[in-house]
Amino acid sequence: MTAFQLILVVALGGLLAGTAVAWIKGWASRPALSAWAGLWIVGLVAACRPEATTRVAGLLGIRRGADLLLYCSSLGMLAGFFMMYVRLRRVRTDLTVLTRQVAILTAHEGGGRDGDRGRGSGGPAPAEAGPPPAKGDPETFLKTS
Repeated sequence: MTAFQLILVVALGGLLAGTAVAWIKGWASRPALSAWAGLWIVGLVAACRPEATTRVAGLLGIRRGADLLLYCSSLGMLAGFFMMYVRLRRVRTDLTVLTRQVAILTAHEGGGRDGDRGRGSGGPAPAEAGPPPAKGDPETFLKTS
């Protein structure tokens, strides 16, 4: 075993142990942790038996196992970046809806901390908007407001 293989085995073993700790502590879903554990185990096999990746690559029409690993890791990273992009967009949309809902609720309550502003100054009283809409999901709330 070469020095690089030894470093790789230790690193992947640490990642596998970290995944086991996350599994025990319940930090992520079981399917996700199973997928990560599977990835670390495949990496361990590839590090210990590099000729196996060359054989699999040959079956797929690729000459070298290193090229197969590069292609697979590139596709995996692109898929991961896309999934993070989609999640970030959803979080931003949810945050926008939540911010609008809080602003509308604050307006219905009279403006928050300075809710009495404008009253008692001799000016006309603000028009009453009636009771706030019923609580529900934010999208329905915004459509009915």
